[in-house]
Amino acid sequence: MAKETEIKLRISPASLATLREHPSLATRGVGQWQTSELLNRYYDTADFALANSQVALRIRRDGEQLIQTLKSKGASVAGLSERNEFDWPLKSNRLVLSHLDETCWPDSLRELDKKQLKAVFSTDFKRQFAELRWLRDGVETVVEVALDQGLVIADQQQEDICEVELELRAGDPAALLELAFELAADVALMPCDISKAERGYRLFDANSYSVAAEAAQLNAEMPLDDGFAAIAWQLLGNSQRLAEQYRFNGHWKLLEQWLQQLVGLRALLTSLGQAMPRATSSTLRTQLDALINDWRVRILAGADDQRVREATPLEFTSELTHTRWGLFSLQMALWLQNKEWQKKRTVRGTRQGTATLQNWLLQFLKDEAEALQVHRYMRQPEDLAEQAPRLERLLVWLQTARHMTELVDSDRLFGVLRELHNIALQSLSAEALVVRREHLGHVLTLNAWKQLRS
Repeated sequence: MAKETEIKLRISPASLATLREHPSLATRGVGQWQTSELLNRYYDTADFALANSQVALRIRRDGEQLIQTLKSKGASVAGLSERNEFDWPLKSNRLVLSHLDETCWPDSLRELDKKQLKAVFSTDFKRQFAELRWLRDGVETVVEVALDQGLVIADQQQEDICEVELELRAGDPAALLELAFELAADVALMPCDISKAERGYRLFDANSYSVAAEAAQLNAEMPLDDGFAAIAWQLLGNSQRLAEQYRFNGHWKLLEQWLQQLVGLRALLTSLGQAMPRATSSTLRTQLDALINDWRVRILAGADDQRVREATPLEFTSELTHTRWGLFSLQMALWLQNKEWQKKRTVRGTRQGTATLQNWLLQFLKDEAEALQVHRYMRQPEDLAEQAPRLERLLVWLQTARHMTELVDSDRLFGVLRELHNIALQSLSAEALVVRREHLGHVLTLNAWKQLRS
């Protein structure tokens, strides 16, 4: 079994044609670029039992070579993926079921009749590939870069393949993010961890591609630093998967959810106090502000205007043809990978960052609840919008970690604050002011709120 560590980046055909000459590739290349035609047939049952178990099975023809491959889903974080991979050379273009034994076959498919497996879709593409080598912190890094262009074909449907794959052969996974970031500074690249197999299944069912990244694994005793990182990785991964799916089908709800992930990231970056010196996140916050401000205007305008909704997919496609989204995504991932917020902080900041998550969280919520000044905004509901950043900080932590607060009805608190935040962003009117007062009053009645204010 091999462990595959890679990052996938969507790219336009025009940019793909010239990427080989990029200095970051040209100066690290070893030997000549090679080209191959890869013909792939993916196998599953009629009810997609393998896909439901996050397994991909294919036969690939590469020139005269035939290879049967089984891949199982591993960790996938914001475009950087790790998967288990098993390969077997074949003599003919037929599955060898005896290879699929207990050494690689998942327990969830133990009862499956493997004779039901049949070809369900194909991914055929031309691959240009080369090996890169360089020293990183005195250690040799080896990466295979592949430029893929072709088609996914499922029944009568098809989707273009045009992407860059960077696969780590030796070295630190951070090297993939660093290389991708260098490329994204000059070329519009969209981090996207959807595999070619997932694209095939998506042609059968658009909802088969999950827009939710791996859930943040939190526990009460973990350090604040680890809790913060887990939530940030989840939000970043969600944003990338939502961007990919909105690009694919243009469903308005996906764009709203994409913006919510960015707002959550922005709030998260200002929630740690001394545990995160502001200078360490300054660039990221500036990038997020630009994205949020531009797209919030469009989304608010589209709330009541169907014409705006219909025009927005084209505007989003235009966003992806520029470098802004890819650069932010990759810089955020690299920043998290290198734990940049931990650098240059004070002794007190380090102590805060290593405090247990549960203790820090409860104090954070108490401080933010007091500063929200609900009674004041009941008298001045027209000014509630100025508290949107504070509401966003409360929401980003309550959304993922409220189960650790031991607050009575914390779910209700989260729901009411989320609605209050939505109302705070709406345009002012006499009716809107009444609604703001009503929701502020509702907050005061919640037991969880009373606990925070006690």
